[in-house]
Amino acid sequence: MSDHFLAEIRIFPFEFAPKGWALCNGQLLPLSQNTALFALLGTVYGGDGKSTFALPDLQGNAPMQPGQGGGLSLRLLGEVGGAEFITLLESEMPAHSHTMSGATQDPALAKIVNPNASWALSQGGGIYQSSSNTQLSPQAVAPTGGSLPHTNLQPYLVMNYCIALQGIFPQRWT
Repeated sequence: MSDHFLAEIRIFPFEFAPKGWALCNGQLLPLSQNTALFALLGTVYGGDGKSTFALPDLQGNAPMQPGQGGGLSLRLLGEVGGAEFITLLESEMPAHSHTMSGATQDPALAKIVNPNASWALSQGGGIYQSSSNTQLSPQAVAPTGGSLPHTNLQPYLVMNYCIALQGIFPQRWT
C-alpha cells in the first residue's frame, strides 16, 4: 500500500487490517507512540488527550461529512447520531384507520359482544345503528406492535473500515 495519507480511512473486503493500518473500531491508542496520528485526530473520537486518544468507531455506523446542508442540522466532526432500534409513540404516527373484518350475516343474539364473536347484524335493524352506544369488544380492533422497538437499519453490506497508522502527513490547503 503506497502513497496513502496518515489517518486516511479506506474500506477493505477482508477480516483484518493490513500492516500499517488499524480497524476503525474506537480503540484507544497510546499518544506517546502515535504523536503524528494524534496531531491529526486529537480527541475528536475519544481518549483523554494526555496519554490516550481513540480511533473512529465505524462499527455499525455509516460515515457522514461534517457541516450543514440547506435545511439540514449542523453536524460536527466525530458526532454520533441515529439509532439501530426505534419505538414509535402514538403521537409520532400519522393519522390512519383500521379496517374491520370477520363480519357475518347472522343476527347478533346478545347486546354485549362476546370477545370471540365476529361482527353481526343487529336484531331488528340495519347493520349500522346511530342510536346504539354498545361498547365494542376490545378484540374487535386490537392494537398491534406491543410497544416494542423495530429495527431502523438501512440495507447494508458488511466490510471493514481501516485507518492508516503510517503514511504521508497531509498538508493543509491554504
